[in-house]
Amino acid sequence: MKRIPYLILLAVILSQPLLAQDVNKLIKEKQVSKIINTLASDNMRGRSALVPEDIDKAGAFIEKQFKKAGLITMQGLSGYRQDFQKIKLSRTSLEVIVAGNKIPEDRLLLSSGAEAINLNSATPIDTIGKSQPLFPTISAIERKGGDKIVLVNKTHAEEFKSAQHYLSRPKILDPDAKSTGSILYILDEERPNDISVKATQGKEIITMANIVGILPGKSKPNESVVFSAHYDHIGIQEPVAGDSIANGADDDASGTTAVISLAKYFSKIKSNERSLIFVAFTAEEIGGFGSRYFSQQLDPDKVVAMFNIEMIGKPSKWGKDAAFITGFERSDFGEILQKNLEGSSFQIHPDPYPEQNLFYRSDNATLARHGVPAHSISTDQIPTDPYYHTVDDEVSTLDMANITNVIRGIALSSKTIVNGVDTPSRIDKSKVN
Repeated sequence: MKRIPYLILLAVILSQPLLAQDVNKLIKEKQVSKIINTLASDNMRGRSALVPEDIDKAGAFIEKQFKKAGLITMQGLSGYRQDFQKIKLSRTSLEVIVAGNKIPEDRLLLSSGAEAINLNSATPIDTIGKSQPLFPTISAIERKGGDKIVLVNKTHAEEFKSAQHYLSRPKILDPDAKSTGSILYILDEERPNDISVKATQGKEIITMANIVGILPGKSKPNESVVFSAHYDHIGIQEPVAGDSIANGADDDASGTTAVISLAKYFSKIKSNERSLIFVAFTAEEIGGFGSRYFSQQLDPDKVVAMFNIEMIGKPSKWGKDAAFITGFERSDFGEILQKNLEGSSFQIHPDPYPEQNLFYRSDNATLARHGVPAHSISTDQIPTDPYYHTVDDEVSTLDMANITNVIRGIALSSKTIVNGVDTPSRIDKSKVN
């Protein structure tokens, strides 16, 4: 962190009461509620990035909000949409015959980037034993790639269902991607002597879009601060009590509402010496494809900091006037935020759930891999959150006062970074997986 000249620091301290009045006056709960109710309405149908006609409704709404805020478009774009294309592979058939008997699909999991899959008794066979953790072992196998049949010990039956839910989703690939192999997981320990695997997948090119708007900086326009959230969710699910729409009110309509509210706030106070980039990412839920594409369109060395906002709809473990940031120890970003909040009622804490690996579970990780001080801000008590990734993540479960307080807290905590006074230390790229 750069040293702050005494007079500038004094000016920042004296301006604290005025800034607090600004956020309370310009960031209002009524407007916050209006935005999030629109983003999480049934009309948006869960905002799945794999269903363009659904998520595009949310994208169009965010575009309108960015236009109202007076944001300009990113260089090279004709509008706020940052389009990119992906290939979606969806399984159309799967048949596995072992010793003349057809294996039921509830014991199968296929992971492949090919349109036609043919495996047989000559295909290498691997195992996942009962003492091996299922998900880390699957991850290691997937990274190696190649054609393979993997026998999974039946003690992993419950976790296997979860793996099926995630890995059986359509596979998303770059248009020029080559298949790295096909892997079939079978919930069975008995090694087959005679096996035949035949499967097909349908190929579709889909267009995805981040929504990006910029507020140019006054004295340091080439230095950027990113305020981001993902606006996609998990779409239509199996009905529960007649409800099949996973509205994603907290995850992450709450964060997207914060980005829109902050865009309007900063455009009104006009205090940003650095350029501010406001971005709603697509496809976070299916692999972070939106943030990956975004990171390829700019020079990460010119990004001073990233405020990624993820699930702020309910009070934190410390109450309504507090949030936490992921990866607190990786830069002095959090310390700067804490310093800027001195004298206010809001507090920022380090992530209290390190075992959840939250630093890598949102879009901040993509820019952090480039050395950007990129951190997620959240209030979610995720180990005990009963609504996470369910059809019950509705606006009715949220605390609007909490969301509004967090947005105001972010505005206050960011002021010396936005104003060009503080520059957070870079993240060590070698220590980011």
